[in-house]
Amino acid sequence: MNSNILKKLFINYCDKNKFDKNVNQIKIIELLSSFYLKKKNILDFILKKKIKLAFYLYGNVGVGKTMVLNFFYNNLEVNKLRIHFNEFMLNFHDYRHKFKNENDSIEKYVKELKKKYQIIYLDEFQVTNIVDAMILGKLFEIIFKENLKIIITSNIKINDLYKDGLQRDQFKPFISLIKEFSIEKELIIDDDYRKSSDNNMQRFFYPLNEKTNFKINKIFREITKNKKKENKIIKVKGRDFVFKNYFNQIARFNFDELCNKNLGAEDYISIAEICNFIIIENIPNFSDDNINQQQRFITLIDILYEKKILLLLSSNLPIQNFNSSIKLKKPFLRTISRIHELTSKKTF
Repeated sequence: MNSNILKKLFINYCDKNKFDKNVNQIKIIELLSSFYLKKKNILDFILKKKIKLAFYLYGNVGVGKTMVLNFFYNNLEVNKLRIHFNEFMLNFHDYRHKFKNENDSIEKYVKELKKKYQIIYLDEFQVTNIVDAMILGKLFEIIFKENLKIIITSNIKINDLYKDGLQRDQFKPFISLIKEFSIEKELIIDDDYRKSSDNNMQRFFYPLNEKTNFKINKIFREITKNKKKENKIIKVKGRDFVFKNYFNQIARFNFDELCNKNLGAEDYISIAEICNFIIIENIPNFSDDNINQQQRFITLIDILYEKKILLLLSSNLPIQNFNSSIKLKKPFLRTISRIHELTSKKTF
């Protein structure tokens, strides 16, 4: 689509939704249009110049990265896929496990994507485990070999991906590869829109006491009125996950049930698929002493945000007073921002 037309559509979209028209966001829209329309020409062949196949957009939490890319993606009239990065990698690992005896499983996976889609949108790109870190180089090498275009959002610039991770030296070839094939842009905006004055938190309760518990129980009774409690069990890779409080897409959990057990992204995705409202009680403060629980909580909130699941949360302290483990301090800022939105009076 012509960049001028797309720019006008974006401005109209902002007006319609009462969003601020930000010049930095508009510039990103123009760059995205140019990126997508760019074709390799004769001069590129002569100079052996590699065409950019990825648009990597990073920036702080709440600046509108996802909103901008969602708008661009929704205006593309091609075969396309939008998927959270965690879910993309889970699908990839599942496919490789299914064809584990075949040496070309990565090539086959990418060729399947190429048959179905002309562009893939990976939201919330982050690398947190060594399994993904060790395989991404080969995966993206084949993606780019197949000339499959990718658009990406992340809170982290490319050079800082998997920073301080195990065996990071083996991850550096991926960094070189993605930088070579990507247009990397930072979206800079001073305000976190999710924390704006008209997005006040309505469903975050503290401290943990009888008064707070009474309020939560009252809301729970109201939203589950005329709904029958179900004995709900889901299976995730052979494991049973039992819902103790499930009422027709409404679930109530203690923090430990979700984040103090050996659960991961695939479990949270399965939970989100059968819920539209979730209560999570007794969220602790975080530090280096409970870093594993904090990492699970970050993953959980990312997935619930992606799936547009409304939340009611309780803790012993206000959200602005939460601490973090040192390693997860930056990604946890995104979690705090998303909690503001998921517990606000607004609904999706």
